[in-house]
Amino acid sequence: MSYQVNEKGYYGDFGGAFIPEMLYPNVEELRSRYLDIMKEDSFQKEFRQLLKDYVGRPTPLYYAERFSKKYGAKIYLKREDLCHTGAHKVNNTVGQILMAKRLGKNRIIAETGAGQHGVATATVCALMGLECIVYMGEIDIERQAPNVARMKMLGATVIPAKSGSRTLKDATNEAIRDWINNPEDTHYIIGSVVGPHPYPDMVARFQSVISEEVKLQLKEKEGRENPDYVVACVGGGSNAAGIYYHYLDHEEVGIIAVEAAGEGIATGKSAATSALGKEGIIHGSKTLLMQTDDGQITEPYSISAGLDYPGVGPMHANLFKTGRGEFISITDKEAMAAGLLLSQLEGIIPAIETAHALAIFENRKFKEEDVVVINLSGRGDKDLNTYIDYFNL
Repeated sequence: MSYQVNEKGYYGDFGGAFIPEMLYPNVEELRSRYLDIMKEDSFQKEFRQLLKDYVGRPTPLYYAERFSKKYGAKIYLKREDLCHTGAHKVNNTVGQILMAKRLGKNRIIAETGAGQHGVATATVCALMGLECIVYMGEIDIERQAPNVARMKMLGATVIPAKSGSRTLKDATNEAIRDWINNPEDTHYIIGSVVGPHPYPDMVARFQSVISEEVKLQLKEKEGRENPDYVVACVGGGSNAAGIYYHYLDHEEVGIIAVEAAGEGIATGKSAATSALGKEGIIHGSKTLLMQTDDGQITEPYSISAGLDYPGVGPMHANLFKTGRGEFISITDKEAMAAGLLLSQLEGIIPAIETAHALAIFENRKFKEEDVVVINLSGRGDKDLNTYIDYFNL
């Protein structure tokens, strides 16, 4: 059994393209061309060159000695926080901006929650001289002010989403509306492994450079390509898809997905889709989704702006349903404590999203010889105000 996407755009029962007729030409053009474009020598050469010289890849695989000693396992951190712009998001935006150019699109739109994808999109638009419009929830604009400033410095127009929960879901809705109104010249750079096919697969392929590097780096450090476990936080799930990608069909490698439990799964203030979700359709794909009995999307909550999405990407929904992935929910309190702990044990301040993945070791035990690779998906600079307020620093 393969956990990769099939030719119809499904991961098991999840995926597909459920889109308004107005978007069909855009999505179909992308679907029919994305794999051929990605295989072109000129595309690969330009993509790899930018990842090396602009993004700063390969990112290090760091053995966290003090953290490992505390928890009794061999814990490695894949340092995506060292990418240009401070997170893994730029791997995908570099790939998609090159795709947009080859499709003849000169106007770029994006949605963002924590702001990292917005910054990464604004960055590549500045690099390529293309117009950039970023939709961001009004609440996220308030709590991620440094990233909003960065986007504006990079020349992007940031448009607040004022409907619904005024967070990531609503920013995505606004971006889709824009795309419907501007189909000819606009490419929508989706930041996660969500949306209609081919987006989940395309974003996963651009992020798969993460697990591609881990295999080589682990061979050097441990004499083997495969760890015992790969761990990542999951909102929509792009950083997770990137570190899982080359291990999906290697069942000897445990896949651990960490979701945001917010104030607790049963509190009504949570974003733990695997625990609370039912099958449904959001933003163009069938997946697991937090919803009421009559199918209305329920508002997610997390202290982390990048994890408060009411669904997960179809790849992750399939990993959950088939049991291939082990899903763990972490509360705000547990995540914040883990972020502080890594800062003090390793001198690395993680994004609060990543801190959720780091928090599993308090309750999930590993063997001493287990090699566990965590995707350290972003740095904590953008979250300093949240850390300051939470810990009264």
